[in-house]
Amino acid sequence: MSDTLKHTLLFVGVGLLLVLEGTTTAFGVFSGSWNSSLTILNMGLISAIMALGVNLQWGFAGLFNVGIMGFTALGGLAVVLTSMSPTPGAWEAGGQQILMALVLGAATIGLAILAYQKMTAGLARTAAMLAILIVGFVIYRAVLDPGVEAVEGINAALEGNIGGLGLPVLMAWPLGGLLAAGVAWLIGKTALGLRSDYLAIATLGIAEIIIAVLKNEDWLSRGVKNVVGLPRPLPYEVDLQGDPAFVEKAASWGLDATTASTIYVKLGYSALFAIVLLVLLWMAQMALKSPWGRMMRAIRDNEVAANAMGKHVTRRHLQIFILGSAICGVAGAMMTTLDSQLTPGTYNPLRFTFLIWVMVIVGGSGNNFGAVLGGLLVWFLWIKVEPLGVLVIEMITSGMAEDSALRAHLLESAAHMRLFTMGLILLLVLRFSPRGLIPEK
Repeated sequence: MSDTLKHTLLFVGVGLLLVLEGTTTAFGVFSGSWNSSLTILNMGLISAIMALGVNLQWGFAGLFNVGIMGFTALGGLAVVLTSMSPTPGAWEAGGQQILMALVLGAATIGLAILAYQKMTAGLARTAAMLAILIVGFVIYRAVLDPGVEAVEGINAALEGNIGGLGLPVLMAWPLGGLLAAGVAWLIGKTALGLRSDYLAIATLGIAEIIIAVLKNEDWLSRGVKNVVGLPRPLPYEVDLQGDPAFVEKAASWGLDATTASTIYVKLGYSALFAIVLLVLLWMAQMALKSPWGRMMRAIRDNEVAANAMGKHVTRRHLQIFILGSAICGVAGAMMTTLDSQLTPGTYNPLRFTFLIWVMVIVGGSGNNFGAVLGGLLVWFLWIKVEPLGVLVIEMITSGMAEDSALRAHLLESAAHMRLFTMGLILLLVLRFSPRGLIPEK
């Protein structure tokens, strides 16, 4: 069997699983609901885009980024800042002060960097930098705090944030990528000179800082109170259900308005997400086959030799780090748009870092199609393993008494089957196909 046919069959197999989810009720696993199948497909497409971004960083350049969660969250924040309407009175009450404070903070850091570059090393330079940072921080907080207090005091139960620009929500997707890319540039300028293990620690810490900011800066993202009711590129289901023309059309299809509206909206998202994924996949493939892509893989395989050949390794690493992070930012914006809300408390490394890495490794590190396959397949398994685990444990414990403490404990532990299965899949792939289901060529 040729590799092309084998890889095609793998994608067909994932498609078949989604069809079974939509049409079959069997084994206590498949739901027989197209709503469920499309929900899995949409999040699988978003996960595949994240995996594609990580594959650029790791598969192309060998950069071990475990801060995926932070870049995904920045993409979600971009949706709020882009598509939400400005909070009435927020700009006048404290928005200008907040903006001024941010400018002063950036100027303070810039002055400290300038002092470091222009002054000779010694006690005088250290003292000057400390003086600039301390004085700048005091002024920054003196300007920022009153503005934040004023903004957060505006209808705190429902708003309490500065709002956004009121632009079309689809514009938030590329802007989410730009925001993540900008932060990635700042991180890369300081962290990409580190050894791979230190880079991993640095990116993980910075991701936690980003999430902490989103959770605590209510004026920006409402913190743990969440931002709900975000604009969507497709109508809300309740609006479709109230449209007589749509209700009549749904009836002609033999569907009730509720089912038809949810399927219609999810199909629309599937089409949008698939277009974005295909465009990014095409761009990644073109980059992989270009001289730039071959150079990146040469740097990945032997940095010393590439450096000796005149390649600027750190600069190339910065390029690929920014590109991969931007793709994760786009995926984060898409996910927030799909959810119609920003919930900073739900961003955790298990979902947005560990699982994405499993997708890349299972699919095939260094292969763009492998990253996409891993994203779709692993997300399907992540969702369906829990009901399958309950079924398996019920079968194992069927001979036990109904009031058995062991049986109750095992059934309560079924929720942990997800983690167990992901670890098992990872071990099996690393043992029997260490290069992934679709290996790098």
